[in-house]
Amino acid sequence: MKWKGKDLFDLVCRTLGLRETWFFGLQYTIKDTVAWLKMDKKVLDHDVSKEEPVTFHFLAKFYPENAEEELVQEITQHLFFLQVKKQILDEKVYCPPEASVLLASYAVQAKYGDYDPSVHKRGFLAQEELLPKRVINLYQMTPEMWEERITAWYAEHRGRARDEAEMEYLKIAQDLEMYGVNYFTIRNKKGTELLLGVDALGLHIYDPENRLTPKISFPWNEIRNISYSDKEFTIKPLDKKIDVFKFNSSKLRVNKLILQLCIGNHDLFMRRRKADSLEVQQMKAQAREEKARKQMERQRLAREKQMREEAERTRDELERRLLQMKEEATMANEALMRSEETADLLAEKAQITEEEAKLLAQKAAEAEQEMQRIKATAIRTEEEKRLMEQKVLEAEVLALKMAEESERRAKEADQLKQDLQEAREAERRAKQKLLEIATKPTYPPMNPIPPPLPPDIPSYDIIADSLSFDFKDTDMKRLSMEIEKEKVEYMEKSKHLQEQLNELKTEIEALKLKERETALDVLHSESSDRGGPSSKHNTIKKVPEM
Repeated sequence: MKWKGKDLFDLVCRTLGLRETWFFGLQYTIKDTVAWLKMDKKVLDHDVSKEEPVTFHFLAKFYPENAEEELVQEITQHLFFLQVKKQILDEKVYCPPEASVLLASYAVQAKYGDYDPSVHKRGFLAQEELLPKRVINLYQMTPEMWEERITAWYAEHRGRARDEAEMEYLKIAQDLEMYGVNYFTIRNKKGTELLLGVDALGLHIYDPENRLTPKISFPWNEIRNISYSDKEFTIKPLDKKIDVFKFNSSKLRVNKLILQLCIGNHDLFMRRRKADSLEVQQMKAQAREEKARKQMERQRLAREKQMREEAERTRDELERRLLQMKEEATMANEALMRSEETADLLAEKAQITEEEAKLLAQKAAEAEQEMQRIKATAIRTEEEKRLMEQKVLEAEVLALKMAEESERRAKEADQLKQDLQEAREAERRAKQKLLEIATKPTYPPMNPIPPPLPPDIPSYDIIADSLSFDFKDTDMKRLSMEIEKEKVEYMEKSKHLQEQLNELKTEIEALKLKERETALDVLHSESSDRGGPSSKHNTIKKVPEM
């Protein structure tokens, strides 16, 4: 109950950890008029509402000329950021549309940190109040379109900490025409309604319809004195050649407020142009140390974040590769199963093919043996034929010799017959003569013995024309029949073998890898397509009949 305004103000500042207290105050409202709690006056002695609770607003009462140079503590910067942002959104400070979007992007950076597409997806700003309603209503743009433009700038602020983003916000906002200006309605001596603007640089007189550009300004360093008597305010410039500016305010309470703001802003204006106090120097040194520490901490966190992101990317990459490997393993297993099934089928076909190949090989071997036997038989037949021809020649020579001998013997036989006839005739004559002699006893009887035939005269007849050698025709006919029979049998076996080979070729054709065909394979296929010989054994067909 006994606390003064300073007691309450100091408690708030201690609670916030605020040391730059000269910018702030406790504001309250009296009958639609703004007032500030006086430090040396009891709180309840102020003209405040007697209803409980009594509400005060802790706000910046004075603004810096250069926020980056004057605002030392981070909490001070944050409080100014919150207040200026609210003034812009409530349209108490005019902000162009493009600057509104830029400021909104810094506000988003201060709240959400660095932009992350995986987290900050479309619509994440839908519930945020970032732009003045005037700006939103000024364009035929959907909230999504605004969000897209804010996000585009927001993404460019990567790496800025909250305090840095808030300071960038203030550096842009402090260049706005209405930044830090307190406006009051006044009238000049002629009764013309004007606006008085009080800020960190001085006093400004505005047209009521234009709060952006003052009609006249009085910088603090050019003002010699400000005073008010009752409702009349007097501004005395340093330059005596310039007329004293007087104006009237409608309320005494407003005059007091104007005077408070003028005194406070003037004091700060002069204070900025002097050497910093020991307290401010200590605060700035601590702020620099704290800023360096935070900078190092941010760099460390940035490195850790980068390492974490790299680790996460590595992990994601490993997970992706693991998933890919699992999928590949699954596909490989499926392919392996299909391959095993195919392999089993192929093995079965291969076994069948192998058996058929063995059978065909066996039959081919048999055919080969048969062919060799036929060849051997043909060779033997050829030899026998040659021998028979030789025997025939020998027989013909012998027959010729025998014919010659027979003719010679025939001539000898004729000669012998003639000799025998002559001998018989001589015998007859001798007998006749003997008979005659017998009748004549002058000579004794005789018994003549016919001379024997020469021992080398044969007792059979040989007729050369009757030697026809029938055995030659008979043997050759028999041999030709046997060769013809064997040839027919071989042709039947060869045809059956060819059919089996064609069947095997058809079965394994589906398993052929065309890309692995050699030049010889291609030539063989082309030859088969043209209907050429499919086996070397077919050359036997060309052996002429013997």
